[in-house]
Amino acid sequence: MTNNNNQENNEDVCEIFDSHEDVIERVQKRMIEEDQYSQLAEFFKIFGNSTRLKILSLLAIEDLCVCDICDTLNLNQTTVSNQLRILRANNIVKYQKEGKMARYSLTDLHIEMIYKIGLEHILE
Repeated sequence: MTNNNNQENNEDVCEIFDSHEDVIERVQKRMIEEDQYSQLAEFFKIFGNSTRLKILSLLAIEDLCVCDICDTLNLNQTTVSNQLRILRANNIVKYQKEGKMARYSLTDLHIEMIYKIGLEHILE
């Protein structure tokens, strides 16, 4: 069976291939630059790790010190610190020193929204 035959038997493809130039032109004008797609793909990869998502879920509730994150997730400090380092390097979280403690928070509301919208989507 060839690809064409396979596509003709599928209901999820157009029965005839006839591009709509006006639509194509309209959407192409709104596309972002190729390097921006690459940056966006790299950004979303950060959310592809369950430990990082757990950390983000906690920080969406409240700013926390590293010790509290470790204890809440039952993880050692090395594991949490490594994940926080990745999140910090990608401008997802930030920290503020409070004496000898480092208190982490989400960088901005966008990060919380991305997390919450993703969660809302999978719970539908």
